[in-house]
Amino acid sequence: MSETVSPERRILLVTGMSGAGKSTALRTLEDMGWETVDNLPLSLFEKLFEPAGPLDPAKADRSIAIGIDSRTRGFDANAIVERIKHLKEERSLDIETLFLDCTDSELERRFSETRRRHPLALDRPAAHGIALERDLMTPLRRWAAHLVDTTDSAVNELQKDIRSRFGSAENDELVITVVSFGFARGILRNADLLFDMRFLRNPHWDDTLRAQTGLDAAVGDYIAKDEAYDEALHRIEELAILLLPRYQAEGKSYVTIGFGCTGGRHRSVHVAERVGERLREAGFSPTVSHRDLAFPSLDSVERVAAGENGTVGE
Repeated sequence: MSETVSPERRILLVTGMSGAGKSTALRTLEDMGWETVDNLPLSLFEKLFEPAGPLDPAKADRSIAIGIDSRTRGFDANAIVERIKHLKEERSLDIETLFLDCTDSELERRFSETRRRHPLALDRPAAHGIALERDLMTPLRRWAAHLVDTTDSAVNELQKDIRSRFGSAENDELVITVVSFGFARGILRNADLLFDMRFLRNPHWDDTLRAQTGLDAAVGDYIAKDEAYDEALHRIEELAILLLPRYQAEGKSYVTIGFGCTGGRHRSVHVAERVGERLREAGFSPTVSHRDLAFPSLDSVERVAAGENGTVGE
């Protein structure tokens, strides 16, 4: 009985020489929305594709990448090739093979730099394990539809290659998060782009606006009256629009843009919302979140910040 597979679903066997980049390839595919399984025992290989197999039903239409190498229990390259042929003939499953290769000298260098032992030469020089593994892997290398030599490739270059070969417009979309926060409660960690908005006039010092937030129109209008507002926001937005495609081209899956003010309730919130909307107009799909919006506005925090800046609250 033939397996019914979504026409968009791809099945990829990821294999190759130890140290050539299999883990990087699998992580990249996972970031792209693929379901990944690494070092699956060969006895379970065919069970993955049974109708009642161990695949999560919610992920049944997702492409799947299966990592196999010389460490896999029961590894036999010839037997793997025969199983792939059998699955294609008996179940109409088209299983592609990606083989990651690298020169012996570069593999030796990588094992030396990372101080890892080669899995086939735990008590001998890495060169011995590399030679043994290359011989074991020959049938899979000959069979592979995709052969990638990573000798001269950095990690980001391999990531770009994987995305180019196996990506799609749907799963290759950059995930953008725009976050507001307050410096008084700690800087935003892991931001790719971070902007300090404390140069803008502070609504906290207006009694009618203090209890409101950057989500309120009155607060936004107040901030927008700052003489530096228009030019500063325009430059920030244009910079983000310029850089986001470059991040994507370099293989990044996620980009976080942070906007901070003192308390994280007024200026940063308003700016995050405005920049998020501008990015949508430019064709991106950002998610906007406000880390510190739920915290109360504190005079003590704002007064310390104003004193440190050498100014008096408006």
